Amino acid sequence: MDSIGIVTEEAADLPPEMVEEHQIATVLVILNWPELEELPGENTFQKMMELERQGIKSFGKTSQPSPKDFLAKYLYQIERFDKVLCITLTSRLSGSYNSAVFAKTLLAPEEQGKVFIVDSLNASCGQALVVLKAIDLVSSGKRVEEIVKELEEFVPQVHAFVMFEDPKWLEASGRISHIVANVMRGMAKMGIRPLLTFKKGALVPAGLKTKARDTAGVLFRQLEKDTERSRKTGGRIRMAITHGDDPEEAQGLREMAERELENIEVAFISIINDVVGSVTGPNTLSFAWCEI
Repeated sequence: MDSIGIVTEEAADLPPEMVEEHQIATVLVILNWPELEELPGENTFQKMMELERQGIKSFGKTSQPSPKDFLAKYLYQIERFDKVLCITLTSRLSGSYNSAVFAKTLLAPEEQGKVFIVDSLNASCGQALVVLKAIDLVSSGKRVEEIVKELEEFVPQVHAFVMFEDPKWLEASGRISHIVANVMRGMAKMGIRPLLTFKKGALVPAGLKTKARDTAGVLFRQLEKDTERSRKTGGRIRMAITHGDDPEEAQGLREMAERELENIEVAFISIINDVVGSVTGPNTLSFAWCEI
């Protein structure tokens, strides 16, 4: 049986202890934001809030990992494992998948056949659930070709939702127009905010939510509704939660899920990575779920 090493990006937001336990090689995410370097704060989100407090108009620039970044991780894992399985950020929002594919061509011919690449069509906690599924499949002793096929069938079964506080960061990144951002600000004053979800790898609206200041409550009700059929038929649900420096809301969502719903396993709570976080902003709350 071949041993299989996993490569993914920091964008999956896996807790460090999981990365270490499963010997995952992570490709760094890239955020260029010099103005943040001198500001106080324990993380990027706190620094972003400090920018606002000081009235500094500045926005970060993100870039995809280069093929050399992926190549270095492939070579590292090839030294430790027989085969390498790479799971990337959605190709609809990033060029990471293309970098990962091109990096494979830079390997020696005899090593190219050892590397297999899967597009998660997701990000943050959604991407993480694909990685956790891969860990399960590797542990089961399946061949890497079987694992890739099962992961490709599994990817559409991961459901991820995001709610953010302020559209200014999305607007600055070019994801939404100034007009749309102003409409969203007006709705927020009335307690209405959009819920976003991933569909075929793209981040799209999933509806407007009232009483949206209770972010954890809104997301819990979405989880409860979406998993009802699975739970009634005895299905087991795996869930992951990520946040933009809002651990209280994240923990609140976890407690509601574990207290109110049966057969829910919360795999982890983690802070959102810098690349995704620079677009969604502070106090973002996100969760993803799948059947296991």
